[in-house]
Amino acid sequence: MSAILNKAHIICTEHLPNVPASLNKHNKKWQLTFVTIYCSRALFSLVKNHVSKEKAIKVSPVPSHVVLTIPTENSCFKIDETTLTEIVKEKKLGKLQIIGGVNGVASSLQTSLDSGIKGGAEDIAHRQEAFGSNTYKKPPSKSIFHFVVEAFKDLMILILLGCAALSLAFGIKEHGLKDGWYDGGSIFVAVFLVISVSAISNYRQNKQFDKLSKVSNNIQIDVPADGLFLVGHSLQIDESSMTGESDHVEVNSKKNPFLISGTKVVDGYAQMLVTSVGMNTTWGQMMSHVTGDKNEQTPLQVRLNKLTSAIGKVGLAVAFLVLVVLLVRYFTGHTTDENGNIEFNGSITKADDIINAVVGIVASAVTIVVVAIPEGLPLAVTLTLAYSMKKMMADQAMVRKLSACETMGSATTICTDKTGALTLNQMKVTKFWQGKEAMDGASSSISPFVVKLIHQGVALNTTGSVYRGSSGSEFEFSGSPTEKAILSWAVLDMKMDQEERKRNFTILFVEAFNSQKKRSGVLIKKKEDNTVHVHWKGAAEMILAMCSSYYDASGVMKDLNGEERMEFKKIIQGMAASSLRCIAFAHKQVAETEEENVKEKKKLEEENLTLLGLVGIKDPCRPGVKKAVEACQSAGVNIKMITGDNVFTARAIATECGILRPGHDMDSGAVVEGEEFRNYTPEERMEKVEKICVMARSSPFDKLLMVQCLKQKGHVVAVTGDGTNDAPALKEADIGLSMGIQGTEVAKESSDIVILDDKFASVATVLKWGRCVYTNIQKFIQFQLTVNVAALVINFVAAISAGEVPLTAVQLLWVNLIMDTLGALALATEKPTMELMKKPPVGLTEPLITNIMWRNLLAQAFYQVAVLLILQFRGESIFNVTEAVNDTLIFNTFVLCQVFNEFNARKLEKKNVFEGIHKNKLFLGIVGMTIVLQVLMVEFLKRFAGTERLNWGQWGACIAMAVVSWPIGWIVKCIPVPERPIFSYLKWKKHIYCFKNTFIL
Repeated sequence: MSAILNKAHIICTEHLPNVPASLNKHNKKWQLTFVTIYCSRALFSLVKNHVSKEKAIKVSPVPSHVVLTIPTENSCFKIDETTLTEIVKEKKLGKLQIIGGVNGVASSLQTSLDSGIKGGAEDIAHRQEAFGSNTYKKPPSKSIFHFVVEAFKDLMILILLGCAALSLAFGIKEHGLKDGWYDGGSIFVAVFLVISVSAISNYRQNKQFDKLSKVSNNIQIDVPADGLFLVGHSLQIDESSMTGESDHVEVNSKKNPFLISGTKVVDGYAQMLVTSVGMNTTWGQMMSHVTGDKNEQTPLQVRLNKLTSAIGKVGLAVAFLVLVVLLVRYFTGHTTDENGNIEFNGSITKADDIINAVVGIVASAVTIVVVAIPEGLPLAVTLTLAYSMKKMMADQAMVRKLSACETMGSATTICTDKTGALTLNQMKVTKFWQGKEAMDGASSSISPFVVKLIHQGVALNTTGSVYRGSSGSEFEFSGSPTEKAILSWAVLDMKMDQEERKRNFTILFVEAFNSQKKRSGVLIKKKEDNTVHVHWKGAAEMILAMCSSYYDASGVMKDLNGEERMEFKKIIQGMAASSLRCIAFAHKQVAETEEENVKEKKKLEEENLTLLGLVGIKDPCRPGVKKAVEACQSAGVNIKMITGDNVFTARAIATECGILRPGHDMDSGAVVEGEEFRNYTPEERMEKVEKICVMARSSPFDKLLMVQCLKQKGHVVAVTGDGTNDAPALKEADIGLSMGIQGTEVAKESSDIVILDDKFASVATVLKWGRCVYTNIQKFIQFQLTVNVAALVINFVAAISAGEVPLTAVQLLWVNLIMDTLGALALATEKPTMELMKKPPVGLTEPLITNIMWRNLLAQAFYQVAVLLILQFRGESIFNVTEAVNDTLIFNTFVLCQVFNEFNARKLEKKNVFEGIHKNKLFLGIVGMTIVLQVLMVEFLKRFAGTERLNWGQWGACIAMAVVSWPIGWIVKCIPVPERPIFSYLKWKKHIYCFKNTFIL
């Protein structure tokens, strides 16, 4: 300290100012005060620096970390959300053990491991406040302003607005505000009308898709939140969606009790303690960084975008030619104004007049481009898909991926399951065999010893359960249909008490059932005498192969030699031929040491079992399934049944459903087993796969293999599936169809469409809707291309010959509006008919514009061009009208031609275009609205549209010329067209390559 004071003294004395003697006493006092303050500050600074240096020497920094977060006093929970999230997300087993394991977490959360949350609504609200709710933040929906801005990004629209602004400015300058605003103002109004309709249409469709998306995404993931393993058996989790690791992870109470939201259960079952929900889960945190705007485009939309681009280029070329011709004619003095005077007369013409004329010419050329570009095609696809998705939902099919709608229309093969899709999935035990004798099913007729063993095997080797409310009420059963059928038989006929068996036995290990093993097993210990037993249940052939003995009808154990094994196989085949699913039960008492062996090997004893009995389960075919199968077959779609049942059951069901003809047998190659198909060489599989109608005893891998082979053969494959192991086949298929009732969540997430009622008839309906989507798009393409061809030709020819375009910018924009929006809406909402199911599938590589469409649209376009050109050059003399009225006749006839041609577009091939029109009230309403709006444009908005009023006779003439579209459409459809695409006949492939890519696509 003395050293510090000495240093301070030196600093102060060095910096003391020299005080002159002449200063008075008052000034000396102020100077002394200043020196005192200065010295005290210097002393304080030195002390502070000295202390900080000593601290730096004596105290070294120690890294810190948080072991546990101490909850605040106002929290009633002893652990907070952050700690829970960290433990599960990072799988910190050590930290979990510090807290006291799962029991410690449950205690901290004041939760019962048996009954869950104890409190009522107030407690739940408090927990939601502390830990959040199990919901995920959704990306904000797009406002209508977003779509308005998107519409303004169109270059052609911006050019038109620029032309409108110039036209407005020069018009007002030349004619004054009262009369000069009409031309420019009309273009402004027309452009804003087009933008408004486009924005509103896109906004509404976006809202509709959002609404449908909420429904289609309403599929709960298997692990709905982060949590900890409580109790369960053989739980295998697929964490690939979170970690990228393809190997399944075993979850248990000792080494890995952590369950992550967003992962999928692939085997076993368990109960969990939820630790994090909603955005606090691992899944929620990951999804918070993912944008919701995927801008998904279907393959058809991609093809249509190419078509739109190509047509736009053609329109751009025509517009450029029109622009050049009109400019040349103007500047060479070949154009006249309303009074017949030459518009451009060298230096005499005012600059304002020149600019105004050029702006008008540019506006006309740009408008041609706007009309030529078929912007309505994407809108038509959107409308068709949205309408179809909504209607398919009513028909028990929930579309999860847009592309599935259109791809289903091209399906050539459907690989379907048996259970649930073709059958009712309402199973009932109708046969029971003990030994080689059929019993009546009542427990009184069966050996009591065998009955006890069957009770053990059924009650404890199951994922189902039995519930009975008050005394005397009916039993309720849960589980899979097969489990419920067996439990119902065991309880009602065999007098089994499941709860009593659970009290008397301890479950040591479970091998859960899956579609590959086709069996399930359980290792149990009897509490009374500590004896250990193995019970197996599953497909009769599989269980029979594991047995070396059986109990006969009197309950005596007998050896199962070769001859008797063959007799049992005949019994199984007999039940299968009667469309019964055959399930066998087997048992073996093992040594107590087996418990440790099983825990080490994770596998139950599978040899030298004793057969307890066989049950036959009946699952009748669904009503109407045969009709649905026939409808698909008449549509050129092959139906293949892939089932886990044995060959005899599979063949019986397939014949009953109409998949197999009675003449088909094993030798024809129509029926194979999964193992046989699997063991074929790749060449044999490719050769035989198309002949196969039924594949029995198949695994999910066999189904996947068949799908891959069919796709390699060029088929468009749809697959139905309901199990977790069906996911690979559902993803591999062109269209994955999962079952909404019996399907697992993994299957639903892997599918493109969810069949809500599990019926095959709904699959046939989806096929019909898929074809309807494609056909409706083709109808609109034909309608729009007719308008495009007619508008381009009439404007181009008129510009070349007469030096002016008959249709003004406003009129062309109006045609564009009714064509793109109203036309798309009218043709996109046609419902499917049974005629669609009488045609072969549409190939994915087939032309989007068929020969039939070319025939129809070229005939209509040729007629419209001919009529409009006659009006252009002879209309004034024919009708004895002025040029302005004649231009109105051209405009009115052109629009009415589109209205009548809209009827022709309803039926691409049929001559009767009015068939079923009364069922589509929206179509009739749109046609009526278009006519009303056209009358308003001509009669009441003439200053805006540049038209003149027409008398009744002139209206009649316009309608008469337009209605000729109907007989022309009828006559043209009598002309046959080759099936081969017309462009394929051309030999100069190099020269037409781009054109083919454009219009054949």
